[in-house]
Amino acid sequence: MFDAFNRLFPLWAVLVAATAVLMPAPLLALSGWVSPLLMLIMFLMGVTLSRADFVAVFRQPRALALGLVLHYTLMPLAAWAIALLLGLSPELTTGMLLVGAVSSGTASNVMCWISGGNVALAVSLAIVSTLLSAVLTPLIVWGLVGQSVSVPVSAMLTSIAKLVLLPVILGVVVHQCVGARIKRWESCLASVAVVSILIIIGVVVAANESHLAQLGPLVALAVILHNGVGLAGGYWGGRLCGLDVSKSRTLAFEVGMQNSALAVTLAQNFFSPMSALPGALFSVWHNISGSLLAAWWKRHPIQQAAADSADKNAS
Repeated sequence: MFDAFNRLFPLWAVLVAATAVLMPAPLLALSGWVSPLLMLIMFLMGVTLSRADFVAVFRQPRALALGLVLHYTLMPLAAWAIALLLGLSPELTTGMLLVGAVSSGTASNVMCWISGGNVALAVSLAIVSTLLSAVLTPLIVWGLVGQSVSVPVSAMLTSIAKLVLLPVILGVVVHQCVGARIKRWESCLASVAVVSILIIIGVVVAANESHLAQLGPLVALAVILHNGVGLAGGYWGGRLCGLDVSKSRTLAFEVGMQNSALAVTLAQNFFSPMSALPGALFSVWHNISGSLLAAWWKRHPIQQAAADSADKNAS
């Protein structure tokens, strides 16, 4: 029953998004639950992980390094190229570049878990990309836009510690205590995570419902292309560099799904309301596209033995 529910994740995501556009008020009433739900999801992810999973990431840091390089080169350059190709205004181009220059988003970890990616790698990439964003985001924006921005480093680190790091650590501790007994409950845990992310998607769409009416088809196309380049570039970048399927799926989400809430905040603080529109739309779209991709990959499980062999041969 839980597996059947989880497989229909993209259908639920589209239905929830449509409901949020038509009736935003009930979902906006749940906005206070977003942070607790994210913490719950991260805890459930941690319950499925062990200390050895994180040790393996840093013993073989090639995937971590590749993900960071792709994240901070592919996404800003893709944003700039797409804006130039579509002839976007300077304000919208700035908004696109802000989305491309920020760290990966928390939702990417969730999609990675649902799709069967390497969750320990995903969490590690989220943390390290956030740390690096303190330096790289202002440098990228200054280099491509010509204006410096001040990234709220302490607030970001506090947020990621509260929403990601501590819940995952607590989950790993629980995993150490209960061990193999968790395996039989993984489908149930995933269903709880699916319901949680559906609520979050609904709240995000409802919160941005007023922005959606302001966006023309050209801006929507730009955001969809940008997200698509990140998802495809992360996956195929990993595969072309010899990573296994699990790690490549992880890179797809960590490269293609951005901290768009930060991009919106920076746009509002340093640029114009128009510059915040690409980030607002990205918040909506990357949750929907990520859900669809995660569900598709969930229906196509990784042949772990073959994946491990391929990664070992590439090393």
